[in-house]
Amino acid sequence: MRLLVTGGSGYTGGRLVALARTVGHDVIGTSHSAQAEGLVPLDVRDRAAVDLLLAELRPDAVVNTAYAQSDWAVTALGAAYVAAAAARTGARLVHVSSDAIFKGRPAPYTEDDLPEPVYPYGAAKAAAETAVIATHPDAVIARTSLIIGDDGSKQHQLALDLAAGRADGVLFTDHIRQPIAVDDLAAALLELAEGDFRGVLNVAGPEALSRHELGVRVAAQHGIPADRVPGGSAIERGVISPTEVRLDVSLAATVLKTRLRGVTEVLSH
Repeated sequence: MRLLVTGGSGYTGGRLVALARTVGHDVIGTSHSAQAEGLVPLDVRDRAAVDLLLAELRPDAVVNTAYAQSDWAVTALGAAYVAAAAARTGARLVHVSSDAIFKGRPAPYTEDDLPEPVYPYGAAKAAAETAVIATHPDAVIARTSLIIGDDGSKQHQLALDLAAGRADGVLFTDHIRQPIAVDDLAAALLELAEGDFRGVLNVAGPEALSRHELGVRVAAQHGIPADRVPGGSAIERGVISPTEVRLDVSLAATVLKTRLRGVTEVLSH
């Protein structure tokens, strides 16, 4: 299979590129930076460039991992351009979405729940889903959560920086998520690219916990006491962002051969 991974220099994209190559696929990863080793340069905001690359490469499947939390054009328009180009060239598409599209509630969200974004990044991700569905109806939309696994994770880096005093702020005690190991996510995305599932699929870990508790567990791996990890309430600070966001992963358990591990298992090594 010839596989194109947009955002191949990112944490998830890089793991996916490496995994797909290991199992023998012909893999091309893209990066916004032309200096990224082993990757081809691509600005997903440039529709003509996206069209040209897919027309030249003619991949069998595309996995879109490209995003930028602070850039609507990368996250939303880029997804639309990749989806349209994949549809035109007949490539299978797996688009990586996020639990950021929801406002939060105690009950888990299923694949049938519609986006209700409450902040700009969530809105961009929701717009990306809409564009993907409209332009590539056979695509997979993989909704995921916080991505963890090692110190290459932004979640790990933030916890360690806060604990060491290298960064200001707190980890929210009232933000509940279901973190997923980057290697599990990469394996699931590759499996979806190889398969025939279509539609939305929640791809997250089975264990829900707060951002602060996640930070405490990351710190513990490095021998850092829990009281060094600052915590606080997002609501009390007036932060507009999703609160308790749980994803029902029961469908993933039937669709995927990849086992999605919980935080306790992932961070026990």
